[in-house]
Amino acid sequence: MSDIHFGQEKDGGRFTINSDAKERLLEDAAAEIEKLGTSASGIIVTGDIAYAAKYEEYAKAGEWLDRLAEHIGCSRLDIQMVPGNHDIDRDAITPVTKFHLDSVREHGDKMLDMLLDDEVQREVLYERFAAYRDFSSGYGCDLDVGGAYSADVVVTVAPERTVRFVHLNSALICSLKDDEGKLILGARQRVFTPIDGEEMVVLVHHPLNWLQDSDEAARYFKSRARVIISGHEHFPSLDITPVEEECDFLMLAAGATAPDDIGEKYTYKYNILTFDWDDGSDALAVTINPRTWNFEMKRIERDTPFLEGRSERNVLGSPYFRRGIPPVARVQGVVDEQPQAQPVANPVTGSKEVDFSMTEDVRLVRLRFFRDLPEDRRRRILVELNVIPADLTDRLDHTIEQRFFAKLVAQGRMGELSAAIDAAILKPKSGNDE
Repeated sequence: MSDIHFGQEKDGGRFTINSDAKERLLEDAAAEIEKLGTSASGIIVTGDIAYAAKYEEYAKAGEWLDRLAEHIGCSRLDIQMVPGNHDIDRDAITPVTKFHLDSVREHGDKMLDMLLDDEVQREVLYERFAAYRDFSSGYGCDLDVGGAYSADVVVTVAPERTVRFVHLNSALICSLKDDEGKLILGARQRVFTPIDGEEMVVLVHHPLNWLQDSDEAARYFKSRARVIISGHEHFPSLDITPVEEECDFLMLAAGATAPDDIGEKYTYKYNILTFDWDDGSDALAVTINPRTWNFEMKRIERDTPFLEGRSERNVLGSPYFRRGIPPVARVQGVVDEQPQAQPVANPVTGSKEVDFSMTEDVRLVRLRFFRDLPEDRRRRILVELNVIPADLTDRLDHTIEQRFFAKLVAQGRMGELSAAIDAAILKPKSGNDE
């Protein structure tokens, strides 16, 4: 999915209509997954989860995503996401911030690298993502504050064959108004390290045509990634390009789950994707089941025209699969276990400063702590658990909060933290709460 836009409605009528469409999506997704005779492995959201990047919008998004996960039979922890332009808080764009963003647009990689290399200056870029960072880190989808890409999830699709989901932040220099072709990924996000036996799926909000460095990014992507999934433009598209012999590149632009305007062109859309290993060609196969809104029947159904006569299953020439150790042949009649996603470190930046490769119980506490509690309640809990002093006046930035959470994990205090979260959620807001 992409562009869910929680909080965009300006009136009660629009809210009612959009809420109804999202309910129908839950029903449709459950029915389609049931036809497959299995449960879903996870959920992908390519940006614009919120509309104005406020805590309340992400709270509503979290509740709905929990319900979607329940409907399709996957864990609510197995949700991948990247930020979009609506996941930045425009109220946090000060004149200084705008100056930095305009400078990066004008001078490109050189200015971006200078800001990213300075720990103080780079926070100017990331403070606009405050609410999104809390929300996404609950799922383990942290933004890399060094400006590199985040390779958060690897899924095994066959013996010795894995798919790595690479998370990009194309909204890094988004400002009050963004023109097509003016955004920048930067070299740290463009360059991927290929791994034998593994094909990459890139998740990004903006299609390549929105980037200044689109040509250079495309060179890396088509060489080292097999799939790129984007959002932003609210209209779906599919393109499969032969790069060279036995090497293909699939670009899928997701339609908007809740576009700004509903009409003949833009309407409610999402996709059901299956990533599989094609043993005959030792290649990655991507099956696309496109879903769209039926205006006449007011329900979601298959978007048959979208495929334009293509087969829904696309076998992609996969050079990095072929470079890996030959997979063990599947035993006829034996059903493979459900692929399980595992958090991994960024191969470019090395091991994560905070290791979130943890048990499901701890991951659930992390989700509730960062996603379900506003900043003031998280701080109150850290004081109550004697992690920080009550008279500390400095604002806790996101990275420091993660370190404190990791410290509680290391001390074996998850029971205390979980109980404190329960109390904070059940306690009514006081007059001092924002």
